Amino acid sequence: MLNNKTQVIDGNKIAEKVKDKIVKDVLGFNQNKFHSAEIRPNLAIILIGNNKESELYVEKKMDQAKKVGIDTHLYRFSNQEVQTDIIKTIELLNEDSEIDAILVQLPLDKKFKINKIIQTINPKKDVDCFHPINRNRKKDKIISPVYGAVLEVLNEVEFNLKEKKVLIVLNSEFFGVNLKKILDKKGAKAKICLVNDTKFEQKISEADLLITALGKPHFIKEQTLKEGAGVIDIGISRKGKKVKGDFDSDKLFNKIKFYTPVPGGIGPMTVAFLLKNTLELFKIRKKLK
Repeated sequence: MLNNKTQVIDGNKIAEKVKDKIVKDVLGFNQNKFHSAEIRPNLAIILIGNNKESELYVEKKMDQAKKVGIDTHLYRFSNQEVQTDIIKTIELLNEDSEIDAILVQLPLDKKFKINKIIQTINPKKDVDCFHPINRNRKKDKIISPVYGAVLEVLNEVEFNLKEKKVLIVLNSEFFGVNLKKILDKKGAKAKICLVNDTKFEQKISEADLLITALGKPHFIKEQTLKEGAGVIDIGISRKGKKVKGDFDSDKLFNKIKFYTPVPGGIGPMTVAFLLKNTLELFKIRKKLK
């Protein structure tokens, strides 16, 4: 049972604020008397395979993009597709003057070499910031949308990262390395913990902030968390017809300070920051900054 001690983050509300700003900017560009024709940001999306969750995400991204004045271009490939054909498509999009941003929807089937595909994207059009050049940048023009969503949550709850123990729980390190760097820059003591770690529960119990992206429904229980900790739940999975996160919020005892629900937490915020990144790349390419 919830009381005032546990804050539930309304990701939809935060996302709407971000999207309202995008709409304002796009309208502003087209009210500029120096432009003879309407200009709009353009996002290309590469969807590979028939993962239902990925299809759902892409559908949401395209729907929200339309609402804020961003045009999307969907390129679909089956899991039987030859990787070289996917790479050729990305190379063409790199050269396409109409396209401002390129997104490869993850995860991919194991047959595909994810690093090779991501590295094909022009770093200047890499909206997810997963290209090695963007991951290793010392100064960030934009950051990965999900990282942006995480930082916005911490800003919303006024969570001071300095000297705080942050645990990023993952299935693989690919997602977490750069997030760890970003949090460390802000003074946190961040660590990555894989789900098969033998000290998994002990590490969770010591964390001031838990960021989880496992895709395991209700895998994290409140009783394993530190008193007053915060939970940012990035994991998403389906159990029957219900969408669930990694954190079990059904049985709360107000031990923790805040958490992001699934659905309605990080998900809509990530989409909003993806669109914000598309807008930023558009402004850079059109020299509107």
